[in-house]
Amino acid sequence: MLFEGSGVAIITPFNDDKSIDYESYENLLDFHLKNNTDAIIVLGTTAEAACLTEEEKLKIVDISVKKIQGKIPLIVGTGSNNTYASGEFSEKISKIDGVDGLLVVTPYYNKATQEGLYEHFSYIAKKSTKPIILYSVPGRTNVNISIETMKKLAQIENIIGIKDATGDLSYTTSLRKELPKDFAIYSGNDDLITPLMSVGGNGVISVLANIYPKKVHELCQYGLNGDFKKARDIQIKYFDITKTLFNEVNPIGVKFAASYLKLCKNILRLPLTRASKETEDLIKKSMEDIND
Repeated sequence: MLFEGSGVAIITPFNDDKSIDYESYENLLDFHLKNNTDAIIVLGTTAEAACLTEEEKLKIVDISVKKIQGKIPLIVGTGSNNTYASGEFSEKISKIDGVDGLLVVTPYYNKATQEGLYEHFSYIAKKSTKPIILYSVPGRTNVNISIETMKKLAQIENIIGIKDATGDLSYTTSLRKELPKDFAIYSGNDDLITPLMSVGGNGVISVLANIYPKKVHELCQYGLNGDFKKARDIQIKYFDITKTLFNEVNPIGVKFAASYLKLCKNILRLPLTRASKETEDLIKKSMEDIND
């Protein structure tokens, strides 16, 4: 298992001219290393990876490796809807010392069949020498990996976990029932960390952890220790901010929240634009109500 606990799906900061703000990115890595984040996941949805060039992606990975220095796991998003391009990029990232694993999303737009999904992930797994966490997020991709397909994929040696962003606890429970005990299940929904861990989940790959890393870490530790009352209390306390971060499509909300905490500028790349004033006000109120 690559990690247990709170993995942050880290944002990519930008300068006013939309170039990557690498200095702020390094500061964000320091922020997480100091605040108990259990793993760093780069180049995911929250990182706006779809709008980064390969050169930029490789530089982010290089900076991450040098800054993290093996202190916590570094997991790199390498998925896309192009099987062969994703396989090639996964192979390239796999050769980088200091990268501990890959996160590979279900192919979007193509709407593959279950057989297509199996072949897609199998091909990428063969190209990679690193452990792979699959990522199922039907709200963005319009496809989900069936339980039967997951059982087949779990037999591939280097496919070792799933980020479950289905929001379907029945699906999660079936995964835990049908898959090997050491197959990792991470919540892809910050509002369901406690419920998912209560049925055998191993933690979260989190958006919320971008701004509250210590609290998401604590919540997960309580869950791992079986203290679901304390986990529940944190889940409920941070429920409103969790929901308001997604008032508009991620990462619009968390980029504003991070800028509000002066972690980076509130700048995104098109086609994403800054949050509306309504969303900004909701996020500010939710953060002020928490009063941490």
